[in-house]
Amino acid sequence: MSTITERPHPPATARPLVPVAPRDLVPPRRRVGVADVVAVVKAYVALTKPRIVELLLVTTVPAMMLAAGGVPSLWLVAVVLVGGSLAAGAANALNCYIDRDIDQVMKRTSRRPLPAHRVSPRSALAFGLVLGVVSVSLMAAFTNWLATGLTLAAIVYYDVVYTLWLKRSTPANTFWGGVCGAAPVLIGWAAVTGGLSTTAWALFAVVFFWQMPHFYALAIRFRADYARAGIPMLPVVASQRRVNVEILLFSWLTVAASVAVWPLGQDAFGLGPIYGLTALVTGVLLLREAYALVGRARRGEQMRPMRLFHWTITYLTILFIAVAADALV
Repeated sequence: MSTITERPHPPATARPLVPVAPRDLVPPRRRVGVADVVAVVKAYVALTKPRIVELLLVTTVPAMMLAAGGVPSLWLVAVVLVGGSLAAGAANALNCYIDRDIDQVMKRTSRRPLPAHRVSPRSALAFGLVLGVVSVSLMAAFTNWLATGLTLAAIVYYDVVYTLWLKRSTPANTFWGGVCGAAPVLIGWAAVTGGLSTTAWALFAVVFFWQMPHFYALAIRFRADYARAGIPMLPVVASQRRVNVEILLFSWLTVAASVAVWPLGQDAFGLGPIYGLTALVTGVLLLREAYALVGRARRGEQMRPMRLFHWTITYLTILFIAVAADALV
């Protein structure tokens, strides 16, 4: 029989205690480098969704040029561009804060700063609010009450009415959400003239109707993502036939509105054949792409909705470049 015994430890008094300074108990701080600063800046820029901001500005400047009948004050253009960019960035940052629960569920949005934990929710909220205050203050100081009011209304509408309510409750979210997407046209026009003409509302209608085929195509591509997050986008809750009908309907309305802008702006604002021809040609191409998507869906083929999505961006860009070109001629 064998026994295992522990080796006796020396008495505590035999091991002298070494005093430890409090600073030695705290792990050393990692040195912040340039790469860390750049990563933080990129994360905050990503909150503003710069690609969306860029698209909004594409419609704003040509609208200002048409309203002015040429080149408006460069100072006013700079103010509206900066104020509009900050306002759109504020709305998008607050949208990221509100949608952080669904963004982490959707694959398409899971890499955004909040679900990826590159920015805290509190920081995103503060960032969005600060941008909003700065943008509205800038517009108030250097434009007029109408442009300022429209800027504030667009931020509130996008985040409170659309993001908090419509997006999560109705398949008509894309339709009603189109109001804030088309608002930059009115903001730019109001900044130049202090009012809103029929031509301004016609340009607003172009961008408003345009958003349905644009976002329906995106929603078709990411239908599973939206379904997983419980967002009732039309392609998630309705039949493909219903979606097809709405894509064609709003594509036709987009083209009709773009053509209507021509005679409305011809006399008062000098909108001429450059715009008219561009509206007709690009309109035909938009309808062709919309019908191609619907045709593939009806035949049970791969729909390739991103073709329509990308073409709608090209369409809007070319159309508003034509607005600017005719305003200069």
